[in-house]
Amino acid sequence: MAVDPYAWIEQSLATIHRADWYRSVQTINGDPGATVLLEGREVINFASNDYLGLAGDWRLIAAATAAIQEYGTGSTGSRLLSGHRKLHCELEEAIASLKQTEDALVFSSGYLANLGTITALVGKRDLILADQYNHSSLKNGAILSGATIIEFPHCDVCALKSELQRVRQNYRRCLIVTDSVFSMDGDLCPLPALLELAEEFSCMLLVDEAHATGVLGKTGAGCVEHFGCTGRQLIQIGTMSKALGSLGGYVAANATLIDFLRNRASTWIYTTALSPADAAAALAAIHVVQQEPQRHTQLWQNVAQLKELMQKYLPNQRLLPSESPILCLQLPSAADALKVGQYLKSAGIFAPAIRPPTVPTSRIRISVMATHEAAHIEKLIQSLHSWFEKL
Repeated sequence: MAVDPYAWIEQSLATIHRADWYRSVQTINGDPGATVLLEGREVINFASNDYLGLAGDWRLIAAATAAIQEYGTGSTGSRLLSGHRKLHCELEEAIASLKQTEDALVFSSGYLANLGTITALVGKRDLILADQYNHSSLKNGAILSGATIIEFPHCDVCALKSELQRVRQNYRRCLIVTDSVFSMDGDLCPLPALLELAEEFSCMLLVDEAHATGVLGKTGAGCVEHFGCTGRQLIQIGTMSKALGSLGGYVAANATLIDFLRNRASTWIYTTALSPADAAAALAAIHVVQQEPQRHTQLWQNVAQLKELMQKYLPNQRLLPSESPILCLQLPSAADALKVGQYLKSAGIFAPAIRPPTVPTSRIRISVMATHEAAHIEKLIQSLHSWFEKL
């Protein structure tokens, strides 16, 4: 008798349910912002990566609308065929200017930028040394490259140096790969120390600035600017889908490396170019970031207020170390995280439960925006305090 080859899927789903790892979508309606309509009810939004509140900004909407009217809704092909538009060049120039690099290359998403760049730079004769907490796109890019992969403990520079001393000489090229802001923890990579090791052991260094672009650094250029490493030899990857309120990914580096990627990054060569609307919105967002530094200032004032209130009213709760607008409240189990998330939602607050296998320990992830008001932050603290007092 033939065995149903799909029967295992239902069993696997049952296992996911038992572990409290099951996930489903939650519908948001209306404009993005500090408050949103979640399944028909207004809630304060602490789940968004729209750190500067630009996703609903009228200037981005106007730029996207004008681009659609001029160029249509789609790019119609890859950049090397029919998909290249003047907007793409303008956006790449703006990114290179913001990051203070020689050149930049725009991809259709940050995930594709990581996959395409890593697989172009290293192969079977090479080595990748990767932080164990790296984003899925960095991990999958490393696997697809065929290079030997060694993960080092999170932000452990000593362990990384030991691995380099042990095996670097056995490989043709070596690529050190890390997030700059770790999206599910909020902490930063030790970038200056990583750069020193990259130079000492003749390694390339790739940092994913997805959650740092527009957020960190005096001008919002990212973690590289924050650490005073602008102009150093490294590869910066990021996205326009978070603080820049649009969609798409980028690589910023020296002109030679960018030219190489145009010829070897398969996820750029063989995919449809970023849509005109997304490119125009991202370009408008970079201009807003540069012209309105007060958004950046307000974001960090909100982060400071939230941290201060947490220390005052939740001193016994485990807050993971963070140097970004991402603050994570660690909880004993996935079930606990789900309960807290549901309680917050009933109180009118959207702050999602993050659980394994996404992260090693369950938590509530709180994402701060420049457009949050003091009352929004105070209500979050009051609700969390109420929950833990009840326990």
